[in-house]
Amino acid sequence: MIYPSIDKLLGQVGSKYLLVNIVAKRAKEMQETGHYQLKESEYVSKKNIGRALEEVAKDLIHLHND
Repeated sequence: MIYPSIDKLLGQVGSKYLLVNIVAKRAKEMQETGHYQLKESEYVSKKNIGRALEEVAKDLIHLHND
């Protein structure tokens, strides 16, 4: 089973394409800066993509309509 649930994430974001875009950008940011919004021990995933998904699920990433 995938954590976090795709259904839960889509309920927050609304579009698979937007979700992929947000998560890819956040994962790249994590890799480049080493900045994480949670403690390392609080993440379930070991990879930045999974960690970015977890941040979306925990509502740590907010979307702004420009």
